[in-house]
Amino acid sequence: MDLVNPSDSLERQNEKLMQIAEALMRKVEQSPDQTGLAYAQFERAAMLEEQVRQRTVDLERTLDLLHESNARFALARQEAEDARANLADAIETIDEGFALFDQSDRLVLYNSRFCEALRDVRGQLSTGLAFDDYITLISTSTDRDWAADESPESWRETRMELHRKDHVVFNIRLTGNRWMQVSEHRTDTRGTVILQTDVTEIMRLERQERDKLVHKQALMLRATLDHIKQGICIFDHHRRLVGWNRRMEDLLRRRIGPTFRGGDFEELLERLEDLFTYSDRMQKADLSAWARKSAGRDPLSFEVLRDDDAIFDVFMQEMPDRGFVISFTDITRERQTSSALRELNETLEKRVSERTIELGKALEAAKRANASKTRFVAAASHDLLQPMSAAKLYTSVLEDRVSGDPDRELVRKTTSALESAEAIITALLDISKLDLGLATYDVTSVDLNRVFTTLYNEFAPLASARGLDLRFVPTSAKVRSDQSYLYRILQNIVSNAIRYTTGRKILVGVRQMAGSVRIDICDQGPGISAEDQSVIFQEFRQLKKARGDQVGLGLGLAIVDRACKMLDHELTLWSELGRGSCFSVGLRASRGVAAGQTPAPSPAASQSTQGRLIGLVENDAALRNSISLTIEALGSDVLQSPSAEEALELYEELGVVPDCFVLDYQLGDGLRGTDLVLHLRQRYGDLPITIISADRSRELAERCAVLNVGLAHKPLSRAVLADFLTSVPRAT
Repeated sequence: MDLVNPSDSLERQNEKLMQIAEALMRKVEQSPDQTGLAYAQFERAAMLEEQVRQRTVDLERTLDLLHESNARFALARQEAEDARANLADAIETIDEGFALFDQSDRLVLYNSRFCEALRDVRGQLSTGLAFDDYITLISTSTDRDWAADESPESWRETRMELHRKDHVVFNIRLTGNRWMQVSEHRTDTRGTVILQTDVTEIMRLERQERDKLVHKQALMLRATLDHIKQGICIFDHHRRLVGWNRRMEDLLRRRIGPTFRGGDFEELLERLEDLFTYSDRMQKADLSAWARKSAGRDPLSFEVLRDDDAIFDVFMQEMPDRGFVISFTDITRERQTSSALRELNETLEKRVSERTIELGKALEAAKRANASKTRFVAAASHDLLQPMSAAKLYTSVLEDRVSGDPDRELVRKTTSALESAEAIITALLDISKLDLGLATYDVTSVDLNRVFTTLYNEFAPLASARGLDLRFVPTSAKVRSDQSYLYRILQNIVSNAIRYTTGRKILVGVRQMAGSVRIDICDQGPGISAEDQSVIFQEFRQLKKARGDQVGLGLGLAIVDRACKMLDHELTLWSELGRGSCFSVGLRASRGVAAGQTPAPSPAASQSTQGRLIGLVENDAALRNSISLTIEALGSDVLQSPSAEEALELYEELGVVPDCFVLDYQLGDGLRGTDLVLHLRQRYGDLPITIISADRSRELAERCAVLNVGLAHKPLSRAVLADFLTSVPRAT
């Protein structure tokens, strides 16, 4: 148990200790006990005296600190008073009204200019005033000037919403055309500083400038409106007329003038009804209902007809302030033009219809003419190739019979001329079919090496005779193409190279790439200039005469170009003057089994054709005689007949069966050589037969393949007949 209460002040504790020490001393002095108890009490009293002395020192130190703290507090208080006085002096020197609210929205400080313009509010300001009360005083001040759409209650709500923001600036309108700008800012301690500035002069100057600008813009707007073609009138949100242009007065045929300014929209409708007739889908009541809408109005567009038959397009649209503008556009001329165009269109449609009928008739006539041309080409091919075949065969027989060298040379020249004429006729037939779209083709897998072999056998003698080194590089490539047309493409390019080259070498090779194959035919000729490379594929275009005495029409490359397009083969040309040319044909590679190809004819002189009996059926007498002479010249015998019926009767009458048959495809009276094949095989079995025809269609080739008979195209040559006879076994 403590002798003193620790919660007592130091003075009180010291006083208690002194009293205890004195009491103990008296007790020691008065006690009759002189033993150790007395000494213990004395010792305790000495200790108490020491504690009293220590507490006294602590008390004195505490008193010194207290006096020092009081002195500092007094100094700080004086400084605070000085700072407050300085702050008051500072804010008093500010031209604006100044007020400070603490974080509890209580007025702490303000200067003499705060609410100076609000005299009835100024007298009620005092420190500790709540911000809500301050706003109420402002809203109820008699110095406030309220707008038409503004009330004290709505302003208080808006003002309290602004107070929640950290920074805000706004204007207050006062009576006497005065304005006060209020700037409110939040402090770091969440207090509020308010500055009030008199901006009356600024607002007046700004209003004057704005009035001047508005007046200038109004003049510009007026001038603009007066210079546009449309009639325009403008209504405010109360449907009162506030603007128009002269064109509108012209449309109404009267001056609007001051008497109508501010007039109601209904009055304008009355004036319009006297002059205009509305369209069927729009009436006066519809326009009136549109103008009275309180919500957003959709734009309106309609037409009206004036009493002088003038037509106007009317457009009504709402403006942002909920007023609206109406424009009148004169579209009389457009409607008249539209009507005239409509009448013209009807006339043109009638004329086009009549012209279409005429063109349809002309097209039918052209189709008939084209069909006639096609039939003529087909007939001409047969009629031309028949005597051509006969002439070539006659010259081949004549060449065997003449003995003198001059005569032989004459026969060879005749044969060469016939071959040239044959090439021209064949080219004309090919280009006609390609142009007319009558060409037929069958894309299969083609073995290029077989094609190269046939081409080499055909052109090697000619190239050798002209001193040219013609080389075909062997290849294992197979391509997707039509075998006949691919052969014709390469045949024409190689033939051109032989005819026109001035060098010594012609090379035909293949480049194999991923999924494609390119055939290159290169020569060492004079080359083709860049400007000529674009025309050499046109028909009847020849850049220079061919070597030797051969002539042509310039159709070879035209046929190549059209055939490549038909088969979707890429045809390219590289050429340089003085260095030669290289034609390239790009094709798709094939992995299938290549179609077979008839081996090239072997020279007749190298094989024996003796001892065979040939059955010849040909309705053309000249060709029949020439074929017979050629076969006999080759050492075989011929039983010739002009028709199938006479041929069958002849074989029956003689009691012989030919070793093989040569049949014309067109035998007359609608009978085909392929039909005769069936009769012959029914009677005589599976004997060798070949069909001769000028028809190069795929259908005939397929038919011959089905019948397993050969096919030789007119004009015939001695070599073709010799090759056929060589393949026929001798009779035993």
